[in-house]
Amino acid sequence: MDALDVARWQFGVTTVYHFLFVPLTIGLSVLVAILQTLWHRTGNEKYLKLTKFYGKLFLINFAMGVVTGIVQEFQFGMNWSDYSRFVGDIFGAPLAIEALVAFFLESTFIGLWIFGWDRLPRRLHLAAIWAAAIGTNLSAYFILAANSFMQNPVGYRINPDSGRAELTDFVAVLTNKVALITFPHTIAGAFLVAGSLLVSVAVWHLIRNRDSADTPAYRFAAKFGSWVTLVSTAAVVITGDIQSKIMTQVQPMKMAAAEGLYATESPASFSVLTIGSLDGTREVFALKIPYLLSWLSTGDPNGTVHGINDVQAQYTAQYGAGSYTPIIPVTYWSFRFMIAFGVAAAAIALLVLWSQRKGRTPTSRWLLRAALIMPLLPLAANSFGWIFTEMGRQPWIVFGEMLTRDGVSRSVSMAEVLTSFTAFTLIYAALAVVEVKLLLRYAKAGVPEVTDNPEIDDTHDDAERPLAFAY
Repeated sequence: MDALDVARWQFGVTTVYHFLFVPLTIGLSVLVAILQTLWHRTGNEKYLKLTKFYGKLFLINFAMGVVTGIVQEFQFGMNWSDYSRFVGDIFGAPLAIEALVAFFLESTFIGLWIFGWDRLPRRLHLAAIWAAAIGTNLSAYFILAANSFMQNPVGYRINPDSGRAELTDFVAVLTNKVALITFPHTIAGAFLVAGSLLVSVAVWHLIRNRDSADTPAYRFAAKFGSWVTLVSTAAVVITGDIQSKIMTQVQPMKMAAAEGLYATESPASFSVLTIGSLDGTREVFALKIPYLLSWLSTGDPNGTVHGINDVQAQYTAQYGAGSYTPIIPVTYWSFRFMIAFGVAAAAIALLVLWSQRKGRTPTSRWLLRAALIMPLLPLAANSFGWIFTEMGRQPWIVFGEMLTRDGVSRSVSMAEVLTSFTAFTLIYAALAVVEVKLLLRYAKAGVPEVTDNPEIDDTHDDAERPLAFAY
């Protein structure tokens, strides 16, 4: 093991950990805005209770996401300075816009929303949460546009004197076909996580507190979250199908590695289970669904899908000697875990809807256990999806232009990287404990008692009024 290996592990651990908060923040921001809109339109107190209840869970998660996300950009300079030097001209534009526009928008209006209860007019306060939600989603797009350049470099040229990639077409970077499909796929996955959280918490209260006066609110949250989960699952499937076809075009090795396909096939079958040789060059046993891989890759059930060995030979001729094959077990199983965990969450959502048919209240302890693990399933699916996306691109850090081994900082020793890796891992572990305890504490507390004041009270000095954040 050397500095490169430890730097890769550090970036992988911190990135996956950070991404546990990202989809929940993206999805919950919009769902909380929808709940507040329902209260604004109907005046029904249950929507106000749900807005404040899930809004507090959203804020806890948002704060943790900000703290853990800051580390990501510092790592580019600490452990990956050669990569930063090579791609900085490209990454600088979308990441700068994300910080100056999107993050500024979401952070500013989240502040107004937190402290604006009973201080701002209702319409302005509602607009604040919608502005924050829009900023959160815009932030996701600019970050995904930067990441998509690593998957499919566009809108640039290589300066022969400096050896750096230079931006020539910013619009091309923003409209990269990988970014255009990765964004809706990621957002759909985010709503899958957020919908699952709504269901989990609501079902827990429905079953544990059956005679609560807030049962109607929890029933609505369980149904609303279940429908969000199911619609999001459908959106993930549709966008994932499109994404797989684009992935086959720009990174054929990733698609072949995702299926453990060693030899080129036409038509190609989707392997439910594949066992390869120890050296990873051929297939030993496979359980397959005929024609499915050809459809996923090309849109034609009889389409040709190039295998790992043929793509390796092509890349060797194009880029020179070396191995261009990712770690097959990682790409193969992360792809399947991504699908399996997402489908499992959708199945639980169906059970929750079925348990509430004709006005019934769920009582099953098995359903309670399923609901409690439900948010973890799409979180795992999202994490495995990103592991597949990034590991399947290896050995490239920028596909076709820069190998991962060439992007690591040359002046950073293994001891220095190992020290920072250990420190970050321990800090993140402590933050994970804090996050879980806070979420469980406020989730168990249930929806708050609210005072529905339709008008702003201007009869008292504002300094004498308690902070609205303490609702």
